[in-house]
Amino acid sequence: MDFLTAIQSNLLSPAILFFVLGIFAAVSKSDLKIPESLYTTLTIYLLIAIGFKGGVAINAAGIGVVWLPALAAMVLGAMIPLWTYPVLRKVGKFSVADAGAVAAHYGSVSAVTFIAATNFLKSINQPYESYASAFLAVMESPAIIVGVMLGKGAFGGKFSFGDAGIRHALRDAVLGKGVLLLIGSMLIGSVSGKNGMTMVEGFFVTPFQGVLALFLLEMGMVAGRRLGDLKKVGVFLLIFGITAPLIHGTLGVLLGTWVGLSIGGTTLLGVLAASASYIAAPAAVRLSLPEANPTYSLTAALAITFPFNITVGVPLFFEIAKYLHS
Repeated sequence: MDFLTAIQSNLLSPAILFFVLGIFAAVSKSDLKIPESLYTTLTIYLLIAIGFKGGVAINAAGIGVVWLPALAAMVLGAMIPLWTYPVLRKVGKFSVADAGAVAAHYGSVSAVTFIAATNFLKSINQPYESYASAFLAVMESPAIIVGVMLGKGAFGGKFSFGDAGIRHALRDAVLGKGVLLLIGSMLIGSVSGKNGMTMVEGFFVTPFQGVLALFLLEMGMVAGRRLGDLKKVGVFLLIFGITAPLIHGTLGVLLGTWVGLSIGGTTLLGVLAASASYIAAPAAVRLSLPEANPTYSLTAALAITFPFNITVGVPLFFEIAKYLHS
């Protein structure tokens, strides 16, 4: 009953309901549309707000507390493509490029899934480490680099750092918009601390939930438009899109418990491990693995894994975290 109550609480939050509205708008062929410029602005706002608040929290907690769970999160993110790639190749029969591309998406993380998880924890009054957004920042890039290396044949003799696609991938993974905004705003927040937060609280804290609702409305429309692609990706990717987050999320929860995070912090690390990127990873993969079919990675991440995580995954990983901490 606790699990069902948690799912109900999650599904009835405004952000998730706006996501459902977006899916309905797309499926019903409504003319509703979020302008591209507004979508970009919402993305920038959310990334800066997450990073800045995380930086302020790091300032308050101290780097001595943060470094171990952050390092564990980064290592987990980098390793996920290493075992998803052979599964995609041998079981899914994907090409080298397609397997690398999907692996990169699933090793990297989704900021919006992370926000949905923090909203869920707040709705049930479950405390969590306020510096947890540091995990989001450090998990974004390593998996993209590893996935692209695999997609370029890193272990098959074809990989070369002289390849223009590899250079683009490395640049996007380190200096891409998402990573730059997250890490940059986190550094600003850690330097300015509590006084800095007081100055910008009215902009980065109070309107946050409304901005998130608009963003998820757009995400719902994008996911709704991708539902038709489910026929193209096949049964294997449908199963993979649900099984992978279950396995990765459980690993994240186990790791969070091991490094001493609270129930809330453990839940967030599990959610991040379970999530799949649809902002940073597609940009890097498009340049470095142009031969990969984006239908596979985007449909799996957006139409399968993302809806699963924000509806069922988040409360599920919370229940697993509670069990491990009992």
